[in-house]
Amino acid sequence: MQHTFKALSDPTRRKILDLLKQQDLTAGEISDHFNMTKPSISQHLKILKHADLVHDEKKGQFVVYSLNTTVFQEIVSWALNFTDKTTGRSEED
Repeated sequence: MQHTFKALSDPTRRKILDLLKQQDLTAGEISDHFNMTKPSISQHLKILKHADLVHDEKKGQFVVYSLNTTVFQEIVSWALNFTDKTTGRSEED
């Protein structure tokens, strides 16, 4: 999960995930939303792939990126475990 949180810590990568939440996109389509070089976007996508937050699939001459919702479900499940914890106080407190 360390790679996941590292990937999510960057605002550019979070914006990429927001874009992919709406629809699957190619790297070129993603880069159209940013004022940075395509190699920089590719590096962000590489980090997101390494964290297993996105999938890529070659379609013809393009690579299409999509969200891996399974990882997000695991994160939410992990976080919800904290709400199930008791506060450590007894009922008499």
